[in-house]
Amino acid sequence: MFKNQKEVQSLGMPWEKEYGYAQGVKVGNTVWLAGQLGHDDKGTLAEGMEAQVAQSYVNIKRLLEGFGFTMDDVVEEVLYVMDMNAAFNAGAKLRKTIYVNPMEIPSTLVAVSGLALPGQLVEIKIVAKKADK
Repeated sequence: MFKNQKEVQSLGMPWEKEYGYAQGVKVGNTVWLAGQLGHDDKGTLAEGMEAQVAQSYVNIKRLLEGFGFTMDDVVEEVLYVMDMNAAFNAGAKLRKTIYVNPMEIPSTLVAVSGLALPGQLVEIKIVAKKADK
C-alpha cells in the first residue's frame, strides 16, 4: 500500500449512506474516527449517559481493531455531550477501564445543545497513531 493511500471503514449503519461519510479513515500510521455514538449493531442507542459512553468506546475499539490499532494507539479524544456533569462522571469511571493510562490521552469535553439522533447523549471523536518506524 502506498504511504498516503486511504483505507476506509464503516459500521454498516443506514445513516452512513444517507449522510455520506466514513466511520474511520487510515492514512499512513494515523487513524481518524468520525464521532462514535452509543449504539449497538442494529443502530439502537443505549439508555443513559454511562451506557452510551461505554457503547461508544466499544464501537471505537471495533473500528480501531479493523485498522490493526488498539486503544493504546489513541492520541486524542473529543467528547460532545448533552449533559456535562453526567458525561464527566461517566468518563471518570469508564476511562480507567478503557485506557491503560488515561493520563496519557488528551481529552476534550464539550457541552452541546444537540446531537445527530433523538436520544443521543454523547459522541466521541478519536485520533490514533502508531509510532513512526
